[in-house]
Amino acid sequence: MTIRIIESKISLEELRTLCQKTFKYFVKFVADIDQGLIAIGGELHADGEELLLESGSRQDNLWGVNFYSENDPDDRVEYESFINIRPRLDNNSMKVENESIRIRIRQLAEQLILAPGEKVVLPK
Repeated sequence: MTIRIIESKISLEELRTLCQKTFKYFVKFVADIDQGLIAIGGELHADGEELLLESGSRQDNLWGVNFYSENDPDDRVEYESFINIRPRLDNNSMKVENESIRIRIRQLAEQLILAPGEKVVLPK
């Protein structure tokens, strides 16, 4: 299980490798919306969350999502994870409910993983 914290853009080949390593068609990541970091890879969002917490991130800034590199840019990010259930922050479901948080997550995905004009095709 490979999880990396990234703060600069990864290569398309690395994204392809991360997708294929565990789930074949997507990769999980946890975004630190305050520090502008992403923990990418692995089987569970909780593992990425733990790695970011150990690196100094604050729990309230961490959000788990799935990233589908082959999808159109508007459909690449799925904002659902068990780590997102946070009633104290008015997020009562697995889905990130706050639009401004979703926008920040998408910005990080576009900056660090795959820009809107890029696409990664994965082997079937």
